[in-house]
Amino acid sequence: MKILIVGAGIGGLTTALSLHAAGLGAGVQVIDAAAELLPLGVGINLLPHATRELTELGLGPELARMAVPTAEVVIMDVFGNRIWHEPRGVAAGYKWPQYSVHRGELQTMLLGAVRERLGPDSVLTSKAFVELSQDADGVVSRLGGREGQDPGTVESDVVIGADGLRSAVRAQLHPEEGPARWSGITMWRGCVEGDPFLTGRTMMWAGSNRAAKFVAYPVSPPRGEHGRVLINWVAEVRVDAEDVRPPDWNRAGELVDVLPHYKGWNMAGVDVCELMAASPRILEYPMVDRDPLPSWGRGRVTLLGDAAHPMYPIGSNGGSQAILDARHLAYLLARHRDDPVAGLAGYEALRRPATADIVRANRSFPMDRILNLVADRAPRGFDAIEDVLSAAELTEIGAAFGSTTGTDAERLNARASLSVGVDG
Repeated sequence: MKILIVGAGIGGLTTALSLHAAGLGAGVQVIDAAAELLPLGVGINLLPHATRELTELGLGPELARMAVPTAEVVIMDVFGNRIWHEPRGVAAGYKWPQYSVHRGELQTMLLGAVRERLGPDSVLTSKAFVELSQDADGVVSRLGGREGQDPGTVESDVVIGADGLRSAVRAQLHPEEGPARWSGITMWRGCVEGDPFLTGRTMMWAGSNRAAKFVAYPVSPPRGEHGRVLINWVAEVRVDAEDVRPPDWNRAGELVDVLPHYKGWNMAGVDVCELMAASPRILEYPMVDRDPLPSWGRGRVTLLGDAAHPMYPIGSNGGSQAILDARHLAYLLARHRDDPVAGLAGYEALRRPATADIVRANRSFPMDRILNLVADRAPRGFDAIEDVLSAAELTEIGAAFGSTTGTDAERLNARASLSVGVDG
């Protein structure tokens, strides 16, 4: 089976590795429009359901070396008073950790594994998808190059569009779709070296998306003689604007635009403004998603990851869902080796409803109602959260987290493996 994967991000590369593990790697070709695949970006979380899949692909030791096994999430008010706490990963009963890792390091690790297992020419850069046509026998994809080069066409049995939010494959399949849907929130992000805070494996946040929210967590193990870590931070601010610039994941942000929203914020001894000001580079982009589609693909063509279901980063689940897509797609194509159209149809029937539910849950900002109550009831802080919130309101925070992560420990631990030929 000849399979063309458009996009060499986390979803596309995990798909290539999953197809190889399922015995379909010989016919896989990954293309990307970038001239060079660089370790760009900031932090990303891999929830246990994603860590499981990467571990079953043989990547567990590398993940353990480069990532932080997140142990807890702590929600605070802007003064650092604890509102709520939840264990994560192994501490929450999962067999697999939740990992926090630098996105660029993760992508580089996946890229190296693909080239090692599928061959050095399995991933080609400077090759952009332009358009495709398909019939009962296969798909012909026309590619575009750089500086007027014409890479020609690629014939394949299947095309997988894993080319992100601004997917060219999605645009051809759904030409009537408009621009991405903006939440009204602008995000600033950065990574900076600093001292570990709390357990050293804590994700902490304060505020809500009514006005401003701040999240910080380590994405590297302690290093150097002083044991400092790389800290990823995210500042989300609701802005008064009707229009938003097109998303560009590498657009530089300005410190002066974000600092005023966080004056006086201090979380677990971390001065938020000092942390942001110490960052060597700040990125700015809008929080956007797209409406769930009534169908992803057609015939021999389908979508995966952000190309299929871009979502707000409320539950740290976007990259994890792309990895789940990859594993289910490879599993079903392997089960339908003689009928890839049936395999793709089964993949979409399974994954499209599940991811649409998460997209909709994230849009509701499910934790914000309770966090806003805390800000309204205790604007100057509090001594005990039980004086501010009822037991039922505290329980609601846990339920809100569950709606955006989309899994639970008992179900994941009991689920059969997606590795072809493995029963559990």
